[in-house]
Amino acid sequence: MNSLYWRIFRSFWLAIVLILVGTVTVAVSVAIQGREEQPWVQRGQLFAQAADAFENGGPDALHDWLDELSSNPAFSRTFVVGPNGRDLLNRPLPHFLQVPLQGRTKSGRKTVRSGAIAPIGGALVLMTPGGRTYHVLVGPLHEHPLIFGELELPAVAAATLAIALVVSTVICFFLTRHLVSPIDRMRQATRSVAAGDLSVRMLPQLKGRQDDLALLAADFDAMAERVQTLLESKQQLLRDVSHELRSPLTRLQLALSLARRDDAGTQRQLTRIALEADRLEQLIARILKLVRLERPASAFEQVPVNIGNLLESIAQDVAIEADARECTVSVHAESELEVGGDPELLRSAFENVIRNAVRYGPPGSAVVVTAGKRDSIEVAVRDHGPGVPEKDLKLIFEPFYRVDAARDRAGGGEGLGLAIAARAITLHGGSIEAHNVPGGGLEVAMRLPALQSSAKEASSAAAQAA
Repeated sequence: MNSLYWRIFRSFWLAIVLILVGTVTVAVSVAIQGREEQPWVQRGQLFAQAADAFENGGPDALHDWLDELSSNPAFSRTFVVGPNGRDLLNRPLPHFLQVPLQGRTKSGRKTVRSGAIAPIGGALVLMTPGGRTYHVLVGPLHEHPLIFGELELPAVAAATLAIALVVSTVICFFLTRHLVSPIDRMRQATRSVAAGDLSVRMLPQLKGRQDDLALLAADFDAMAERVQTLLESKQQLLRDVSHELRSPLTRLQLALSLARRDDAGTQRQLTRIALEADRLEQLIARILKLVRLERPASAFEQVPVNIGNLLESIAQDVAIEADARECTVSVHAESELEVGGDPELLRSAFENVIRNAVRYGPPGSAVVVTAGKRDSIEVAVRDHGPGVPEKDLKLIFEPFYRVDAARDRAGGGEGLGLAIAARAITLHGGSIEAHNVPGGGLEVAMRLPALQSSAKEASSAAAQAA
């Protein structure tokens, strides 16, 4: 009920109700006034006034009475027809008023005595001593009946138009102000964002509104916050990349300097230079992979991937590193777990998580990988290391982020593995999260949408056609 539709709907009907109330009020007032004046427009009273004027002053007094009466619109339909068949004021007679003829006998003599006052056919007949007759006729105020009564009176129509204009103007003014004001604020906020001020927010300025514009303001605030976060992340990424690249380059320069000074240790320094160059190459490769994952998901290959087989293959590759730390990697996967996606990206995601668990797990511990299907395919990797502080559980998937103490640079990582895994899983429509396990250790859970049977058939057909 707080949407713009209902607000406009209520405003529309409020305007109609106010116009109707004003119109009815004016019509009732006119009707009451008409009833108050009705005794004066009774035909009998008009006839009495006409007869009194005629008896006291003759035709001239009757003319003056009619002239004074005609100035009042309520009595404008009163006429006096003289012997010549015309109105005393020379006004055209309405077609519905006809001058009644005086009755005559068979001998041709008039049936009305000279000077008598007698209505004939709804008119008052006044006769002078000389035999001239004057007919007083009173017609209705309106020639045609009013279908809507007093609402058709000119005064009521004018008042109704005035009320409608005033009410609609006032309501439209406040309604427009109510709708346009937040839009103007949003335009100003948009210009501020375009100018580089990403801290501007719209929702606090709307003072608790709950309509569609408030929802739009909330979306605008979410967009501005997201853009601000992305830009800050990019800036932080650039700083981190610069720092990470500077470290191996500094060590390379140091090794070259020592090699130049110590001829006997040249071979040892060359070995160190080769090691630092290899680390630098790996770091650049990981950065390029992270940048590559910024592309849309449609840019990557989409084929059926068996999760169980993929995890087993990764476990075999990680076995060498695990054996060096006297760790074991065990995989427990249900059968027929298939997703649609890029095999290399999925392999990179799972491998980074598993290697991260091996690297930070204590020597001689076990890394357990489980995979099963519920609403989606879930892959969980658990180590038995020191875990991660609760405040850092979401941050570990950010590029170059390292947790203090156990998971620092001394552990051998650059802070890119989990970021690459998170981005790869997200590109496949999945999710990734980490939580500490009671009793010690960290578990990283990854969820991916299962490949439907229709998608399997389409992928198989595409593979055969290729």
